[in-house]
Amino acid sequence: MADLYDTDYEIGQDNIQPWGMDVHNPVFLISSVLVLVFVLGTLMFPEGAKAAFDGSKAWAISNFDWLFLVAGNIFVIFCLALIVLPVGRIRLGGVDAKPEFTNISWFAMLFAAGMGIGLMFWSVSEPVAYYTGWYGTPLDVVKNTPEAAELAMGATMFHWGLHPWAIYAVVALSLAFFSYNKDLPLTIRSAFYPFIQDKAWGWFGNVIDVVAVMATIFGLATSLGFGAKQAAGGLHFLFGMSDGINTQIAIIIGVTAVAVVSVVRGLDGGVKILSNINMGLAFLLLLFVIVLGHGFGIFGSVVDTTMAYASNLLPLSNWIGREDETFYHGWTVFYWAWWISWSPFVGMFIARVSKGRTVREFLTAVLLVPPAVTIVWMTAFGQLGLEQVQSGVGQLANGISDVSLSLFQLLENLPMATVTSVLGIVLVLVFFTTSSDSGSLVVDSITAGGKLDAPVPQRIFWAVMEGLIAGALLFGGGEDALGALQAAAITVGLPFTLVLIAMCVALYMGLRHELKYVLAKDTA
Repeated sequence: MADLYDTDYEIGQDNIQPWGMDVHNPVFLISSVLVLVFVLGTLMFPEGAKAAFDGSKAWAISNFDWLFLVAGNIFVIFCLALIVLPVGRIRLGGVDAKPEFTNISWFAMLFAAGMGIGLMFWSVSEPVAYYTGWYGTPLDVVKNTPEAAELAMGATMFHWGLHPWAIYAVVALSLAFFSYNKDLPLTIRSAFYPFIQDKAWGWFGNVIDVVAVMATIFGLATSLGFGAKQAAGGLHFLFGMSDGINTQIAIIIGVTAVAVVSVVRGLDGGVKILSNINMGLAFLLLLFVIVLGHGFGIFGSVVDTTMAYASNLLPLSNWIGREDETFYHGWTVFYWAWWISWSPFVGMFIARVSKGRTVREFLTAVLLVPPAVTIVWMTAFGQLGLEQVQSGVGQLANGISDVSLSLFQLLENLPMATVTSVLGIVLVLVFFTTSSDSGSLVVDSITAGGKLDAPVPQRIFWAVMEGLIAGALLFGGGEDALGALQAAAITVGLPFTLVLIAMCVALYMGLRHELKYVLAKDTA
């Protein structure tokens, strides 16, 4: 391979003409066929498919738990190092590039894509689960004790704090840098150009992009399916409506229809607007819960959660001699594999909206802003859930009966419960929509060879495909089929962990290469 630092590896449009083939691109065809085969096979043999993928997921987690934890720690340290190193001054898009979006819109889009729906689903359930030992306790702490309450909040933030956002940041920064600064297509394979150069446009690059598409589609369709169950469960809990398959399918159809309109309108006209609506509604619900459930006590609770997170960060990051295997494998390793499997989608979307930011600004914002908001969110909902359990208030006092109902079980014990619960259902649906439309734009870009403006029919195809996959699997195989899809996404996380580690090396090589020109321009 040529020396990266002696060779300018920018490529012009003449070198990427094959990428202009759009729907004729091999990645599009291969991905479409593989998705179709998976769906048909799962519908025909839902229990067998779930057993097979559950087995592969269990094998990956049991044998490579150390790899997931080590890699997660590497990503955090790598991102923090880039902030303080000289390469942090490099601007994505060049020295004259300007941000395309305001800070508020930028934060809203990256947050909605990266965490939104998960916070709705797990903000109450996860701390309560850790406290009551629903599926193991962190660090084998004795359940239902003050120590368990502290660790419940610390472990929850561990799963939703620096580590997942460092995973996303590595992918996002790699894609943004090689696309905006080196004129490479905005697709996963471009991050490996320093290693393999022109081979990135051959079969090796096709394999990388196909794996990224599959991980994204599986992850999004799984979330859409389980999200429909949560929304349907909320409607049943509040209004007695049926929460069966028909209701869930109707929710998926509605979310998909809105997502199609959004992807047709693009980033400015669709995704940005929905993300801003999302953040507004989320802030309103958060304000409701803080005022009605905490009052001024929220400030002390936020400090307590932050301290619990900081004090338990190192023990929870350790992979050696762990005795809490049920928690460690069932929660932490599962989460790390899940975040990694989602990283192509979230990373590419963040890259698309981050042009014009410096590396230092980008990493500081991505690593600090979402976790800071998450601390407040998790404290508001999770700490209140723990208080209801400890005080014997409401259905949560009996432990977790149905994860999808935990949020509504918490809200029913607050004033204006119907209003806040309806707001919660609306927010769940809008979060689904933003995940679906932003994910569709990402898959469009990958399957169109990195084009930022994929053809409208192709955008519609992938938005509809996500809804069809989730709906078909729910209708034909129920939770077994969705479980198989989720297990498949986790299984993809294992090889992609190695891809991300290699991506760190390639990114640093590229940034060092770019810094040489920035310094030369400064001294000219």
